[in-house]
Amino acid sequence: MKRILLITLDYYPDVGGVANYIHQFAGALSAKDIIVYAPIAEGTKAWDDKQPYTIVRKKQLSPKFIWPRWFPLFFTARKLIKEYQINLVLVHHVLPVGYVARMLKRALKVPYLVFSHGTDVLLGTKNTWKRRMMRVAVEKSEQMIFNSESLKKRFLRVFPQFENKSQVLYPCPDAMFFSKPEDQMLNDLRAQYALVGKRVMLSVSRLVDGKGFPHLVRVLSRVVKEVPDLVWCIIGSGEKQAYILELIREHHLQNVVRFIGEVPHEQLVPYYYLADLFTLLTHPDEGQEEGLGLVFLEAAAAGIPVVAGKSGGVEEAVLHTQTGLMVDVRQDGDAVIADTIVKILKDPTYAKKLGEQAKERMSAQFRWEHQLGVISSWID
Repeated sequence: MKRILLITLDYYPDVGGVANYIHQFAGALSAKDIIVYAPIAEGTKAWDDKQPYTIVRKKQLSPKFIWPRWFPLFFTARKLIKEYQINLVLVHHVLPVGYVARMLKRALKVPYLVFSHGTDVLLGTKNTWKRRMMRVAVEKSEQMIFNSESLKKRFLRVFPQFENKSQVLYPCPDAMFFSKPEDQMLNDLRAQYALVGKRVMLSVSRLVDGKGFPHLVRVLSRVVKEVPDLVWCIIGSGEKQAYILELIREHHLQNVVRFIGEVPHEQLVPYYYLADLFTLLTHPDEGQEEGLGLVFLEAAAAGIPVVAGKSGGVEEAVLHTQTGLMVDVRQDGDAVIADTIVKILKDPTYAKKLGEQAKERMSAQFRWEHQLGVISSWID
């Protein structure tokens, strides 16, 4: 059996789609002999010890005034490869981790696969120096793995020479999202957040640029006029939190919004099953786009219809008119976006059809046993 070292800069307790993706990806590989080299974080030992794979937390990057910052990554990974007799390295960022993997291959002859989740490619192709480093990192890899066709195409526009080694491996929602929680748990949450007799729209996301929260606040008054019993539940936190909450106050929507804040990933399931609609108006922001959007897949696994904004790979996560509806935040006016949301909320039969088709698609295509076939020749 191959011994695999997975190196990542994003991991629990970090929040967000990339950290969740890597945790679930490692769990899907737990039947293999896998070691995860993750960032140092306080208070993680109890959580780490419960995982079905080994987690090693060591320093990864030097302070910004020391260059190159990746020296700790290289030396720790080299030690782990020797100590655990590693046969394969999986790196979950092109830069700097992919470059480190190339150095490790040169030193220890260990093959590596590079995984990209979006931002690393979008930022790494912005200047000549980073493009050169990215080319060097990828050219000696065995495969370059993307989380969407959109991201793969964007990468190949810059590096067409790597088409033959480029593949797509979609993230998969955790199995827990496919099963409805007990009614008592759902009823308790309805009582806690005053949702009894309400229609619920849910958003789960980091509160950062590109997620469309200001746009959704702006159109919400139009939606509430058509759906007066609507409640919007927001789960997440981030640098734009204070700004978004202030916008909600300015639009006098405090009675409509339930700001729930951060919820541990393993406790998210019942919130999806409370919802009649999942909405996140993603959009490109300063050249950055959504890689895919794991939360859209989680909503689909729970059988919840989605309204999403066109951005990067989101159109692969949400199939327009089949599993949800897409809007273009940059081009569609407020009335169009509001009408799209209202269309699903006021038509339970249509909403149910979208949700059922979404769940069927997740069950058929977005399971780890299916997606891992992309790299089976390397991990088996």
